[in-house]
Amino acid sequence: MHILHLYKDYHPVLGGIENHIRVLAEAQAAAGHLVTVLVCDPARRTRTEELNGVKVIKAGRLTTAASMPLSLAQPIVLARLRPDVVHIHSPYPLGEVANWLLGRARATVITHHSDVVRQRGWLRLYGPLLRHIHRAADRIIATSPRYIETSPWLRPLREKCVVVPLGVEVDRFARERVRQPGTELLFVGKLRYYKGVDDLLRALVEVPMARLTVVGDGPMRDEWEALARQLGLADRVTFTGQVPDDELPARYAAADLFVLPANARAEAFGTVLLEAMAAGLPCITTEVGTGTSWVVQHGVTGLVVPPRNPQALAEAVRQLLANPEACRRMGQQGQQRARQEFSQQRMVQRVMELYQAVLA
Repeated sequence: MHILHLYKDYHPVLGGIENHIRVLAEAQAAAGHLVTVLVCDPARRTRTEELNGVKVIKAGRLTTAASMPLSLAQPIVLARLRPDVVHIHSPYPLGEVANWLLGRARATVITHHSDVVRQRGWLRLYGPLLRHIHRAADRIIATSPRYIETSPWLRPLREKCVVVPLGVEVDRFARERVRQPGTELLFVGKLRYYKGVDDLLRALVEVPMARLTVVGDGPMRDEWEALARQLGLADRVTFTGQVPDDELPARYAAADLFVLPANARAEAFGTVLLEAMAAGLPCITTEVGTGTSWVVQHGVTGLVVPPRNPQALAEAVRQLLANPEACRRMGQQGQQRARQEFSQQRMVQRVMELYQAVLA
């Protein structure tokens, strides 16, 4: 089978979608399929390389506008390819429109990673076209059933949607926990507005025994570091910046509780929750109408609280830190759920079964 993945960027660019494509593409290539990834190069020149058995075509880009590459070369390259399946990773308007007009694949699959949240004015123009593109696709992948029910784009097409959750290497994070229970909180992720770390910092003021490690970098880092100092938390909060990928399991192993305090639908799933669950950590997250409150089962693998509510966050943290036995139980149940539902092997299997179904 010839599989084409279509998006704007690819490894080594850091990002959840970029890493998801890499995992899928490399697993499919290892299984003997012909796999091509078509993305945009940071420069104007188009180039092709092979990475771990995957043919990566990086089309030259003219510029970037509203986080989207503008490339004349990518649609031209796309029109020349004849894959069995094109797998579009959305939101990516350039790729979606180019494939709708010029694509020659036998079947089209779209993974709807997230609704467009911020560019609402632009979406008024693009929205009607996007609905045509969705109707033309053979299948649409959603990463959680919760997202299908809450997305205005997916809900009208629920009969065309298939749930394929994201996956992680569970064994990579599943280390034996030998340390005594403590009060170490952990956040991992890009420091963007919708991650809600500011709410977590304000909650920490009300939990004086807790310490927090923030792993990651991004546009909000300076502002949130300044907020931590302003709130008198400088001695209890550590911003590590981006750490090497192979250090992440140790960061999870050193924590007692994982917190993802998202405040907007831009946090569509929360892969870091899977990593934390695989590591045996109970998780606290928020109800933003996406996969976060489906991945974390309230009262079973962690706690789910309202967004933008530092008081509710603080109460959840206090509740779990005061009950080590509940933390241990939730951590075990989360790790079991990660093994059963959220392994990379299971994710790849589900995607391949979907390809075979649409081609049949």
